[in-house]
Amino acid sequence: MVRYRARGGDKVVTSQISREIVEDVERLLRTVGQIIKKRGREILSDFEITPPQFDALLILIQNGVLTIGELGEKMYLACSTATDLVDRMERNGLVMRERDALDRRVIRLRVLDRGHQMLAEVMAARKRYLSEVLVKVSPEENRAMIVALTHLSELMAQEEVS
Repeated sequence: MVRYRARGGDKVVTSQISREIVEDVERLLRTVGQIIKKRGREILSDFEITPPQFDALLILIQNGVLTIGELGEKMYLACSTATDLVDRMERNGLVMRERDALDRRVIRLRVLDRGHQMLAEVMAARKRYLSEVLVKVSPEENRAMIVALTHLSELMAQEEVS
């Protein structure tokens, strides 16, 4: 048995779960993640965008306007690597650098229309792929996956690594 502590408000709950379940869930999540990454790269090969550019666009659109340093932090990149990535994205018309209105020393990144369009097209292709897979699963299993993954995601978002 594996013991874990889940924080629920001010209470600390201790539960037990079989090691086999933990190992199965971890392995399956890792396997699904690897497959999604592989298929995602295959899908990106049909577009004029690299995986790091795709990741950067996702982060920029989810977080709004960021500096290169902030983008680099979110992508776990060195500043020089983030700058090179942004240079390529700017040359490809996906983003542009803008001076901050309040502090002219600060340069922020703005996703251009081409970046939004590229991301929308890539996401549509990824969703088509996932749809082709999920159609082979019963509606009940699809609903159960959504409930289970939603719950797991919520728990993991608030859980501390021990």
